[in-house]
Amino acid sequence: MSLPSTDFFVETANYDTDIDALRAVREPVFVHEQQVPLDLEWDELDPKSIHVLAREAATGTPIGTGRLTPERKIGRMAVLPEWRGRGVGGALLIRLMDIARERGIDEVSLHAQVAAMDFYSAHGFEPYGERFMEAGIEHQSMRRQLERAEPLQRRAAGPSTAGTEQEFSTFTDCRDALLNLLRSARHQLWIYSRDLDPLLLGDPAALEEIRRVGLSGRGADIRIIVHDPAAAGHERSGLLPLAQRMSSTVQIRRPTEDVDLQYPSAFVLADAGGYLFRPLGSRYDGNMNPHAPGRQRQLLDYFREVWERSAVAEELRQLRL
Repeated sequence: MSLPSTDFFVETANYDTDIDALRAVREPVFVHEQQVPLDLEWDELDPKSIHVLAREAATGTPIGTGRLTPERKIGRMAVLPEWRGRGVGGALLIRLMDIARERGIDEVSLHAQVAAMDFYSAHGFEPYGERFMEAGIEHQSMRRQLERAEPLQRRAAGPSTAGTEQEFSTFTDCRDALLNLLRSARHQLWIYSRDLDPLLLGDPAALEEIRRVGLSGRGADIRIIVHDPAAAGHERSGLLPLAQRMSSTVQIRRPTEDVDLQYPSAFVLADAGGYLFRPLGSRYDGNMNPHAPGRQRQLLDYFREVWERSAVAEELRQLRL
């Protein structure tokens, strides 16, 4: 699986107003490319389903679609050819599973084209039943259990900072940007780091904000992905003892697949819709926006995708500091 592109975002679609955008993806992929009859492509479930759209960030052009039906089935997953292999399909699938979780759904199913079974298996789906033909294409039924999750909680940013992107190139500016982002968080944080960034995340002011989020009550949830647990433990990051003391609200995992370990960037996400992103996790240059839901959601989709296939960082949970 390739690293996610930074050139697209995923959003929930309005079927009535976004029908042309859905057609711009589904008909080229299913009707023209896969030769599915037009009257089979559009059905009575479409107006009743929840649809998601992937769009090119620069132009808003639709590039991918998917839907969740009232029968709790995911389907009509399609990505335009020129955007395949860039993380669009994974982002669409994760968004649909998030929507299902937020509605209290504990299992989703789908009819996977046999050629796409590896993709769905990588996202936790398991086959069941016999293979069958649908619209002239061999399919396999697959399903996945969904863990319960708190709905994403967001708080509107203040008028002086909403939507204002801040670029930084020094450690001091990066630290200040991180503090601004952490202060916007209410109940949830997602941290993706190579070694827990002891100088940034171990800063006393940053630790106090992280502690505040972790103790914020019902719905408090801090998730951390760290590439190199050994380095994180060696650095004695102040975040580790804090995480141990708040083990009920802080979870740490480590990637196990090569494609994930090759990801070079680092980022922090807050539930107010903001993000801080560093293209190279070993450097302190990057950008932060306290309220950019589209970009935040794209990074969050990638975080959750890696989280699902990562392992619990037992070496950090057991470390005595």
